[in-house]
Formats: sequence, structure tokens, C-alpha cells
Amino acid sequence: MGDATVTPETIRPDEARHFGMLAREWWDPKGSSAMLHRLNPVRLGFLREAIDLHWGGDIESVRPLAGKSALDVGCGAGLLCEPLARLGADVTGVDAAPENVAAAAAHAKGSGLDILYMAGEVGALDIGTFDLVTCMEVIEHVADKPAFVAALVARLAPEGLLVLSTPNRTPQSRLLLVGAAEAVGAVPHGTHHWEDFVTPDELEALLTAAGLTVTERKGIAYRPAKGLHLSDDESLNYILAARR
Repeated sequence: MGDATVTPETIRPDEARHFGMLAREWWDPKGSSAMLHRLNPVRLGFLREAIDLHWGGDIESVRPLAGKSALDVGCGAGLLCEPLARLGADVTGVDAAPENVAAAAAHAKGSGLDILYMAGEVGALDIGTFDLVTCMEVIEHVADKPAFVAALVARLAPEGLLVLSTPNRTPQSRLLLVGAAEAVGAVPHGTHHWEDFVTPDELEALLTAAGLTVTERKGIAYRPAKGLHLSDDESLNYILAARR
């Protein structure tokens, strides 16, 4: 969204339908996924630093993932998969909504990028392991979070890197990411269910139970004058890197 530890209930059909209905607008920076377009550069900034630190690469290289495989789980229409491919990775994207996978494949073809997209439950797909596994703004939408984390870890190569981002469950996120964001149309109504948000401590505990160690964690904060940016403030959203 791996192996037999993941149950079919990891994917919520209503969540898959909700995001599948947005597939046609996913690449419109002013459409229903506008917030993701603003969030993507911030996530990529964290991800690039995590890649360089993990593999000790050349920070000036434009293709730090050359020769490596990457899996993006809950890939939507490919907003992260395409930058990963441009960074040199052999990329696979998995999403619960077939509509998203179709939109992602069409956009990648139009961009001249060779990316493999697959629809379904990541734990049920025979796709092997990857040097890099990413999962951005997804875990808050799944039914069985421990099983989902286990599926992500099962897809991680022994020396691999896992990067996740998700909203924090705080009064601030309830007010801004659910109430205000949906009220002004920044995200489509029904996108977020605050009670499903995961705190950093909860996510670290899930990763630890699955055999990983968190190596870096940053908040993704918002200020009107600065927009979305990496910060020590984790009250709205956060991103982390982990390894075995």
C-alpha cells in the first residue's frame, strides 16, 4: 500500500476509492493535490540528505540513486516516483487505487521515464526487496498499521533505507490539517481522519518492533512567510528515515 504478515484489511476500500477519484487532477499543481505539490520539494530535500548520509554519496551528484532500486508505496499518480527516477533509481510504484496507477503510468510515459507501476496490496505483490523504500502521507490511511509497517520492512533490502512522512496527531493538526484545510479547499473533503494520525513516538515504536532504527526525524512546519519547510516543529507533520 511484504509478505504473508499483511492482511487484505490493510487497504481500506473507501480510502482507495477516495484517492482514485482524484487521479485525473493529481498532476495539476492548482487542483485537488495542490498541497502535495507544495509538500513534495520539502520531502525531497529531506530525502536527498538522507540518501547522501546513508550511502555516503557525492552531495553534488545529480544521480545519487544510480544503480539502486526504489519502491514508493502509496505512490498516487507518481509525484515522488518521477523525481526518484531522475535521481537515477530503478523505480517501482504501488498504489491501492488502479486509477492512480493508470494516471501515473501515462504521465511517466509522457515524461520519457521508465517506471513500473502496480495496483494492489504491497504485501501481496511478488516484487522482491529494494534499496530505498518510501511511503509518504500513507500510513494514516491504512487499517492495520503494524501489519503495514511490517510489509514496508519486508520490502527493504538488508542495507536499505526507509523514509516515511505522515501528519502528527495533535490539536494543531486537527485544527489546521483537517478543519481549516478542508474548509478552504486546500485538501479535498474527507481526505484526513484525525483519529488515524500517528504520533512520532507511535511510529518509532512500530518501526522498532519491526526491527528498524530511526536515524533522522524532522518536522514539516508551515509559516505564511516561508511556506512549508523542514523544522524542529513536528506539531503538524513529520518525516523520518530508518534502517535495520
